[in-house]
Amino acid sequence: MYQFDVVTLFPGMLDAVTRWGISGRARDRRCYEAVAWNPRDFATDAYRTVDDRPYGGGPGMVMLAAPLEKAVLAARQRQASCGVQRNRVVYLSPQGRLLDHALVRELGALDGTVLVAGRYEGVDERLLARCVDVEVSIGDYVLSGGELAAMVVMDSIIRLLPGALGDPESAVQDSFVAGLLDCPHYTRPEVYEGMPVPEVLLSGNHALIARWRLKQSLGRTWRRRSELIERLELSDAQKRLLDEYKQEHEAAASAG
Repeated sequence: MYQFDVVTLFPGMLDAVTRWGISGRARDRRCYEAVAWNPRDFATDAYRTVDDRPYGGGPGMVMLAAPLEKAVLAARQRQASCGVQRNRVVYLSPQGRLLDHALVRELGALDGTVLVAGRYEGVDERLLARCVDVEVSIGDYVLSGGELAAMVVMDSIIRLLPGALGDPESAVQDSFVAGLLDCPHYTRPEVYEGMPVPEVLLSGNHALIARWRLKQSLGRTWRRRSELIERLELSDAQKRLLDEYKQEHEAAASAG
C-alpha cells in the first residue's frame, strides 16, 4: 500500500483529495494511506510558533526549520514502520521541477512520498538542504500555500496505483501518458444541437476508431501544445497521420 505523509498547517484540507471521487474510493480500497502532520505539534513554545521574520528584512514571515524537520522525521519514521524502503521528501515550490507525467510515474514507482506544504514567504533554506530530496512545482504561478499543490501530486499518483481506477485502461489512455493530449470524446445523444458524433465512432470498426483517435491526439497536440510534438520522436505512421490531420484542418479552415 502506497504511503503519503503530508506536513501541513491545515490537515483538514487533505479531505478534498482523500474523501471524494476516485482518490476517496482508492483509499477505501486500501490502495494508499495518507497521514497529515502539523508542524505546530512539534513547536517548543507555548504559542506553538512555526514562523518568524526573515533575516535581512522584507515582507512576510518564513517558516522555521526545526518544527518542520521534526515533522518530516516523524513522517519518515512512520513510513519506515510501514515497511517503506523507497521514498522521497518533496517540497512544493514554484522554484521546483515542473510536475509532468514522467515525474508522476517516477514518484508513483516509490513506496511512499512525504510532501511538505509551505506557507507564508516559504521555509528556511536550511530545512530544504537537510531534509528535502526534490522540489516540485505544478506551474509558474504562486499559491497561498503548498496544500493544493500537494493534493495535485497525490491525485496524479493515486490514479496510477493498482486498483485505484475501475477500468485500468483509463489511466493508459489519459492525456500525456504517451506524450500526447487526449483525443475528443463523445457520448449520447448521437446528435446534439445539430452537431453529430463522428461517423467513424459509430462504425464498430475498432481498427479505424483507434486510427482516428490517434490522429486526433496528434492533431490536437500539434494545435494546442506544439512543444510536446517537438519533443517526441514520431514513427513514420504517426507522421503520416499528423500530415493527414493538418491537411484536413487546413481544408476545413479554407471552407469555413
